[in-house]
Amino acid sequence: MKSENNYERIVQNSKKFQHSQKNEMQKRITDLLQQLTNGIHERDQIMAVSLLGAIAGHNTFLFGPPGTAKSLISRRLACAFENPQYFEYLMNRFSTPEEVFGPVSIKALKEDRYIRKIEGYLPTADFAFLDEIWKSSPAILNNLLTIINEHIFKNGDERFNVPLKALIAASNEIPPENQGLEALYDRFIIRLLVPPIEQEENFNRLLDSKPSSDKPEISENLRINDHELTKWREQLHKVKLSTDTLLIIKYIREELAAQFDKLSVYVSDRRWQRAAVLLKASAFCNGRKETNHSDVILLKYCLWTTPENRETVEEIVMHVIKSCGFDTDIDLAELDREKESLDKEINKELYYSQDIYDTVEMGEKKYFPVLATFKDEYYANRDKKYQLFISFNKFHSQDTFNPIDEQGNTIDNIECQFDGQGSCSLKLRGNSYHNQYTPLTFKPKIIFHKGDKKLDVNKRLIYSLSQAVSDIRKQLIDILKQVEKKYEEYQQYLQSPFATQVDIDIAVSGILDQIDKLNLRIKDCERLGSLCR
Repeated sequence: MKSENNYERIVQNSKKFQHSQKNEMQKRITDLLQQLTNGIHERDQIMAVSLLGAIAGHNTFLFGPPGTAKSLISRRLACAFENPQYFEYLMNRFSTPEEVFGPVSIKALKEDRYIRKIEGYLPTADFAFLDEIWKSSPAILNNLLTIINEHIFKNGDERFNVPLKALIAASNEIPPENQGLEALYDRFIIRLLVPPIEQEENFNRLLDSKPSSDKPEISENLRINDHELTKWREQLHKVKLSTDTLLIIKYIREELAAQFDKLSVYVSDRRWQRAAVLLKASAFCNGRKETNHSDVILLKYCLWTTPENRETVEEIVMHVIKSCGFDTDIDLAELDREKESLDKEINKELYYSQDIYDTVEMGEKKYFPVLATFKDEYYANRDKKYQLFISFNKFHSQDTFNPIDEQGNTIDNIECQFDGQGSCSLKLRGNSYHNQYTPLTFKPKIIFHKGDKKLDVNKRLIYSLSQAVSDIRKQLIDILKQVEKKYEEYQQYLQSPFATQVDIDIAVSGILDQIDKLNLRIKDCERLGSLCR
């Protein structure tokens, strides 16, 4: 029932805020993405995250089989920027550095200088797409690593600052182990799966349409110019990682560490730092000064290393986001301890914690008083009556014992034994063959059952306990109001072009779970309050 209520609330609030007024920056990015993805199917999220990576200055790795529009995504992405210099190359094991970085200048070579003609090649490109990147030669990859690390290309004796804004690489495989490619692979902060079209409706549309243009029509007012990009990259660093974000990252790190033997996922400090920049970029593009749950979702594209651990890593990220809710700055654990302690005190002081039996005290010990009449099996007029007392301490024992009389003397000819079920058998030994007596069964009388309310409790104590319950309930209600208010605020900011509605709904459901748990605590306080009445 709770999950159904959560789902209804998610749907209602999603509809409420999905069409809310977007800030200027967010609207521009949303409109830009709509034009970039026009005419292509099931690539909206890939394009969105790739665009965010380009804005943040991060490289993107597109993982997927051939023919899934990876090159089309890259070409279209470049169109989001004003007058981009674009370079694209399909790598193979026979590729040479000349094909990527430019041919050697024959004229310069004659002058004993080793200089490449780099114009039109990767060193002068604003955006570059390298398909089947892991098939290229070590010479190419080593130079590429230098360009990525330092944004510098060594051309002879000159050190040339490359204008590369974003590099997109693609492959249907990850780099093989022990080939020295780990450092380069680690520089691709964003790793996106590009699968074939899954929905039949979209697939049919693909079949019935002409090939998509790699140069979509982009409104000039939406294109990002160099000045804007430089300014944005400076401003995004002013965005603060929220307390919620840091907490989620903490738990993700702990979970990845706990499952290291299974997943073998190592995330370098550099990767964590670059991933944090990506989260800040997301918040910035959504017009916020602080990150939230929708930004942290992006971590699922940054932390996986192999196709085998990708899904598990994504599940870890989303599970942590959902389970964390958000920080209320209130120590709920302390309130829970107070409520638990109060619960125990109420039950101890106001209610019987065990059955109370009809007993008498004799010599600081408790006894069951029993008026026993033993029937003679042969003669009716020879019945025996005893006022005897059975030890309360023997109640939970199955040993045989003797009762005592009113003076505290042991009655040797009567034998008692409890059966472990609350009943006691009494046997009277006769003094001859003709004096045989029928055994009796005694069941102690319960005056008050376990859980019955005590009748003689001090009214001041009842009031004090009731007031303590009321105070905790009030604190929980105040916390609930804070959380609900923050939830309403979050609903206005969680919408993001870089996160799918499905993922956002998962994050929201975690917050709703948090609200539900607070409501359960409040209802439990109402239960405790009723116990005091």
